[in-house]
Amino acid sequence: MFQLPILLNFEQTLLRMSYLKSALRQFQYYKLLGEKAMLQLNDEQLFISPNQEVNSIAIIVQHLWGNMLSRWTDFKTTDGEKPWRLRDAEFESENLTRAQLMKKWNDGWDCLFAAIESTKEEELNQLIYIRNEGHTILEAFNRQIAHYSYHVGQIVFMAKLLVQNEWQSLSIPHNQSNEYNSEKFQQKKSIHHFIDEWLKKDQ
Repeated sequence: MFQLPILLNFEQTLLRMSYLKSALRQFQYYKLLGEKAMLQLNDEQLFISPNQEVNSIAIIVQHLWGNMLSRWTDFKTTDGEKPWRLRDAEFESENLTRAQLMKKWNDGWDCLFAAIESTKEEELNQLIYIRNEGHTILEAFNRQIAHYSYHVGQIVFMAKLLVQNEWQSLSIPHNQSNEYNSEKFQQKKSIHHFIDEWLKKDQ
């Protein structure tokens, strides 16, 4: 018969493994959300800024790229705010092509995904630092889920403003909630991440 401490350790291990998988899927969702928004724009629209206080989508991408490389390069052994990061420069317009901008986008996300995949469940409570402020690795992942979703939301909102009536909804279209729910509830109950449907559609 299993002793209680053994059962608790087993349950904690499952929860931690589940957390890493869930965090990865959540980050993948926000990456795909941003990409689906940017695909609806022409090259010029990526660089449009309505005023000096509003960042263009290109600048948001530059900022995410800089943040991700800084936060997740050697994140277990070095501070997340790297001395080589030029944060202020991330908010300056650069003469980039769409391809160059998307390379930055992908390089940043690849760095993040590699960090998650390199993390073991027993490391989630390990202490790391961002600007000398201590976080567990789990807290650092949660912090960046919130940060990146915030900026991806900006990308989507800006794209909707630029595309206007030609916008293709990335969620449930207006006035179609009942139809969407009806279709969902006709299906058998299952356990999966909602991003799975998006990935199937893109295959």
